[in-house]
Amino acid sequence: MKGIQSGTDIPHYKGIAMKIKYGQIGVGHAHASKMSVYRQSPDWEVVGVAEPNAKLREQAERDPIYRGLKFMSKEELLNTPGLQVIGVETRVRDLLNTAEECIAAGKHIHLDKPAGESLPQFKRLLDEAAKKHLVVQMGYMFRYSPAVLMLREFLKNGWLGEVYEIHTLMSKAIGDSQRKELAEYPGGIMFELACHVIDLVIGVLGKPDKVHAFARKVGPQDDTHLDNQLAVFEYPKAIASVKAASVEIDGGDRRHLVVCGTQGTFHIQPLDAPNVRFTLNQPRGKYGKGYQDARFGNYPRYVGDAADLAKIVRNEKAADYSYDHDLIVQEAVLKASGLKTS
Repeated sequence: MKGIQSGTDIPHYKGIAMKIKYGQIGVGHAHASKMSVYRQSPDWEVVGVAEPNAKLREQAERDPIYRGLKFMSKEELLNTPGLQVIGVETRVRDLLNTAEECIAAGKHIHLDKPAGESLPQFKRLLDEAAKKHLVVQMGYMFRYSPAVLMLREFLKNGWLGEVYEIHTLMSKAIGDSQRKELAEYPGGIMFELACHVIDLVIGVLGKPDKVHAFARKVGPQDDTHLDNQLAVFEYPKAIASVKAASVEIDGGDRRHLVVCGTQGTFHIQPLDAPNVRFTLNQPRGKYGKGYQDARFGNYPRYVGDAADLAKIVRNEKAADYSYDHDLIVQEAVLKASGLKTS
């Protein structure tokens, strides 16, 4: 699959880019509230929301995040004059079907995670988007974390040497009602939550040779939700471990990504309000030898994603993440969750 091109010329007025028209289909995704980012951004003009489910629509209409927005049918939204980008924020089971409708209508999309349960359908979607030069931006929430951007700089410059080991953990504690919802998907908490960090692992090491999945159920609830999972990714010279649990008290504080190379180690913890501790075997750029710390504190999720998407659609830059990357990530997510890929 070739690289993304927007194929769209955004009008400018006296050198200032006009706002890009954006709409959202679905409000049922756990991260659908990112609508607030688009409403506050100078890059975007939100034209409306479509939610076919009457109960979900009624709830959204009372939510301050959607206050003042026009609710309309999916067909009306897709046919809005000048609309260029759709945020696909449905429940996970409906993500791919909805995304395919958007691509068929010639729209760029921000597709929330994970990319459904069918790898062949996701590949078909990406192939069609590539043919039409349409953007498919996945909603993995750490891509534009300042700590992850710093890690990418270290890797690009080769400061860590050859990466031979990655450890990452993505956990939290959830209640019975959320367990019931997640039990609808057989992939467990690995499928629901660890996809965010699997995206990072693939970004560092690429496609694994093999993925080994281990799943356990700890909670006493009478459900099928897998709440304690581990995946091990094999590479020719590297091993990566991905851990996820939905029973860890204050699990957010222990979320981490550790990248070990032959010339240095880079440790982000926690992931959501990132602190970085790294060590180098010799001075690199502005950094000295040995252990050092960088603290970033809270950063707003999805602001960087929305800004980057605007630049891609305006042809100001190429996408940082390719169609192939996203396909490899989804295959790894499914395998790590013990699910089929064919």
